[in-house]
Amino acid sequence: MAEDDKIKLSHGAGGTAMDSLIKELFLKGFTRKQALDGVGLDALDDGASIRVGDKEVILTMDGHTVDPVFFPGGDLGRLAICGAVNDTLVMGADPIAVLDAIVVEEGYPIADLKRLVASMNAAAEEADVAIISGDFKVMPVGSLDGIVVSTVGVGLLHGQRVLDSLAEPGDKVIVTGTVGDHGIALMSVREGLSFITELVSDVSPIVETIMVALNVGGVHAMKDVTRGGLTSALNEFAEKSKVSIWLEDGKVPVKKAVRSASDMLGLDPYEVTCEGKAVICVASEKAEAMLKAIKATKYGSDAAIIGDVKAERPGMVLMKTLVGGTRILRKPVGEPIPRVC
Repeated sequence: MAEDDKIKLSHGAGGTAMDSLIKELFLKGFTRKQALDGVGLDALDDGASIRVGDKEVILTMDGHTVDPVFFPGGDLGRLAICGAVNDTLVMGADPIAVLDAIVVEEGYPIADLKRLVASMNAAAEEADVAIISGDFKVMPVGSLDGIVVSTVGVGLLHGQRVLDSLAEPGDKVIVTGTVGDHGIALMSVREGLSFITELVSDVSPIVETIMVALNVGGVHAMKDVTRGGLTSALNEFAEKSKVSIWLEDGKVPVKKAVRSASDMLGLDPYEVTCEGKAVICVASEKAEAMLKAIKATKYGSDAAIIGDVKAERPGMVLMKTLVGGTRILRKPVGEPIPRVC
């Protein structure tokens, strides 16, 4: 990066542009990136950890700038809590607490802030976590677009660490539900699209879903599918674990309305943000039992086995198409829908 370069929206959108910025600026700019023998910044995983006595504490951090703040199926408050909880879960932890920082623009409606606080509380109750600390600040009119909420997730490791770099050849790939719901729901509102079947966000705390997966065992790698969608998450596995991921197009669950809206908007649903789904690389002998357990949970009824992990062609994600060909799913430059989470 040159000194006169400017930050673009794509730099915060979870794709290759963001990867380059993080590696060139933050990884090179910070010298101490690990503490107490835990998972550090270099891992570039969903969170980090520190060891305290015989316990390993999982810590995650995320900022949320979604537009619109209130959207079909959720709002910024629910999104902020679910994001922190889900990032904690997919590192193999039992989530126990959330901390928040809320920054609002002067003149922001108190009634809207009350709605968001109530929504945060409801999501925390559903996830069985406590909101234990936070910060609140106000910016002058014109210096902020409404409101930004940042959250920290805190959890205790459930068993073994679950990292992006631990997928193994022979694993099966499970996605816990339909993909693209959140981003397409937001984009449909922005574009004024309407469908017979209402498009709603999937934003949800997937505690039960992930806990049953961990209890079945055999989980090697796991991510919640957020910015950059399923394609970005799978490319993270392939790159960090030095494996390839092979999918079958007809096996990836996508709602009909989401696919229709994606076609209208020129979007690939595999690259669109979810906020209540995870993708899991699991030992093949555990895959069917895990799928059955996940499908019995509140947010896992549409789960499916969508592919395999292989050793050849490491670092690549490939999809067998419905017409018999194979296409490469490259990590997107950025999330195609700005301010989606």
